[in-house]
Order: sequence, then structure tokens, then C-alpha cells
Amino acid sequence: MPTAYRSALLYSLEDPAKVGRAASYRYLEDGLLLVEDGLIHACGPADELLASLPPGTLVQHWPEGLIVPGFIDTHIHYPQTGMIGAAGEQLLDWLTRYTYPAEQRFADYAYAERVARLFIAELLRNGTTTAQVFASVHPESVEAFFTVAAELNLRMLCGKVLMDRNAPPELCDSADSGYAQSRALIERWHGHGRLGYAVTPRFAGSCSSEQLRRAAQLLEEFPSVRLHTHLAENRAEIAWIESLFPDCDSYLDIYARHGLLGPRSLFAHAIHLDEHDCQRLGQCGAAVAFCPTSNLFLGSGLFDLARAERLQLKVGIGSDIGAGTSFSLLHTLGEAYKVEQLQGRSLDPFKALYLATLGGARALGMEGQVGSLAPGHEADFVVLDVQATPLLRFRLEECQDLAERLAVLLTLGDDRVVQETFVAGVSRHRREG
Repeated sequence: MPTAYRSALLYSLEDPAKVGRAASYRYLEDGLLLVEDGLIHACGPADELLASLPPGTLVQHWPEGLIVPGFIDTHIHYPQTGMIGAAGEQLLDWLTRYTYPAEQRFADYAYAERVARLFIAELLRNGTTTAQVFASVHPESVEAFFTVAAELNLRMLCGKVLMDRNAPPELCDSADSGYAQSRALIERWHGHGRLGYAVTPRFAGSCSSEQLRRAAQLLEEFPSVRLHTHLAENRAEIAWIESLFPDCDSYLDIYARHGLLGPRSLFAHAIHLDEHDCQRLGQCGAAVAFCPTSNLFLGSGLFDLARAERLQLKVGIGSDIGAGTSFSLLHTLGEAYKVEQLQGRSLDPFKALYLATLGGARALGMEGQVGSLAPGHEADFVVLDVQATPLLRFRLEECQDLAERLAVLLTLGDDRVVQETFVAGVSRHRREG
């Protein structure tokens, strides 16, 4: 039987930077979602749809709630769950001191599965229903993640890290073994249920030219897999990596010359790029992940969202756990607002909503599947309790309009606001109390 969900509804229709705020979203103060077989069949005013529901339809009602699409995290590392808040270093030293030791433990499947279960539970507790996820270099880490994600019918992307140099021997594969292991994982998991594979070179500094070429070979052999890596995060990182590839014009050019720049590519961070490289990203249809908490925590820099908009780059939001400091994309968007303020701009709250939903779906090649409440989309959505804390309840009473309420929710909201998370129409998290 279909199920109906009644509450206020809010979702993005388009990027506000393209069409203006008023045309960028749909809001229904008293709306109804009709869900059947994991898909949204209808979305509209409750008073219009209630009378036409099939007999016996269960209606769940949250009179003071707000239903939004499930959040989409475009860049996150599940093996770094146990090292969040590892402070005191910038990127390259942070990798050596904290990240690489943590990731060595993921050769153990049992440990990887334990962390994957905790990691996915945290995503759902924070309203994130889709993510593009770094595993470790170990195939066991990908097997564990996909096994847990498949149990919950999640739409997730993941990939085995490719890393054949400039890392501890225990974390290095080879161009041949990385290709063979990735290919086996693709054949086993890509397209299994709602799962997809992302070819995942860690970054150019950890990969030989041969390994980057073999990664491109995988993209050519499997036309629906994605490419997920890092780009231009830290100035010291950039100088070091460009010294490793002296024949290339820039960090981005390294990926381009090895066949890794295209419409299926997503590059995390992309902070320190010149105008030419930004244009190149936009022209080829690649996407970038804006990771504000990580960029601030490691002192990496400020992402230029305005330039990305001007060049029509696809942008999603990324928590980048574990350099990022929160699984909550509400919290992450609050930090994105501060990044914009530091550059003399203000992040429109409807742009923030877009980045975490429809914009993320576009960045991951999932438009039409997730990121919206429109009919035909998969029924991944979140019920938010806009009165979750006394302060939030009081502050929202003082708001004058929807834009101000949304801005306050993004500033004060966190995991406490997430009342229930639905995946393909099935409740996968319900807040206690």
C-alpha cells in the first residue's frame, strides 16, 4: 500500500544563481508526499491530495515539521571517522601523522565493517541519505562499506583508494594491482541495488603516471562509473605535486593529461585554482565539492563560490570527515555561510538548500533520482523538527519570512533537528524522544 507523509514541504527547483531566489524552490506550508514502491508518486497541497488517496492509505502527519529531500554529501572519508578533530597540522603533515596510521586498520574486514556501520548510522542520524565516499586502499574496506549500504538500500558511491607512492608501504598498491582490485569491485558492486562505484586516486601526489593512466582505463571500460579525487586543497600540497609532474601546466592539467578530467569527475576542495583552470572545469562538465569545515579546520583556504557560479561549475557540499568536523550538513552549511562572509558575500539560504540537495545530485550525476521531492524521484527525504531546541523554537517565532527561517535553521540546526530519515520510503532513522 502507498503511504502519505503530511507536513510543510520544501525543495529546490533550480540553482538560485541561475534563476533568482523566487523561482528556485517550491514550498508548501501544508503539503503531502505520496510514496509507493520507494518512489514519490505525488507531491502537492494536502487539501488537494487527501481526497484522492487510495482507500486504506496510511497518512503520517508532522504538523510542526518540515520535510526536505535527503541531504547529499559529495565528499567524505569513512576510514577517517575515528580521527575527527585530530588537530594541530595542515594537510600534508596531517595525512602523515593521523590519516595514514588510521587507514592501515582497514585491511581488517571486521574492523572496516564495524566502522562502516557507525559511519552510516551517523549519516542517517544527520539526515544524509546519499554520499560519495572514500574508502581506504584495501579492497576489504570497500566490501565492508557496500555490504552495509546494501542492507539499507542506500544510494551511495564508494571506491578503493589508488595510491602507489609517497605513502607508507602498508598503504601502497601498484598500478596493476590497483587496476585489478578496482575492476573486481566494479564488477561486483557497481549497479548493485542503488550502489555505484567511483574510481578513487587519492590525489596526484600519491599516484604515479602509470596508475593515473590505469584509473582512466577503468573510466573508459566502465562508462557509468565516476571519478573522485582531490584538487588544489593546500598551497604546500600544490607546490609539491606540481614538482612531481614538471611537464604539466598545473595541478588540474595533471589529471587532464592522464584522461581523468570530464563530466563524470568530481574534485574535492578546488580552492587554489586560476581562472583558466576554473574555466576548464566548467567547460568539461566536471564538478567540485565545497568542504567548508575541512578547509577551515586545516587552514587550507576559502572556496570561491561566486566564481564557480559565474563559470557555471557544478558544486555540491562536502563534510570531508575526518578533516571536516561534523556529519551534519546543516552545520556544514552554517560554516559555508561564514566562508562567504569572509569574502564579502552572503550565502543565500536557498542556495545552501540547493547545494545540499539538488546541487549535490547534479554534481554526482544523480539528477532525476535523488535531491528532490518531485514525483518520479526516489523517496529519500528527511523530516526536520524545527522546534528541536528551546532556542530554535524561540528564534523561529521571531522570523519574518521563510528565507529568514531557513537561514536560522541552517545556522542553529544540527543532528538534533533531524526527527526521521527515510530511504526509498523506509524509515532508517528515528530520533529518540
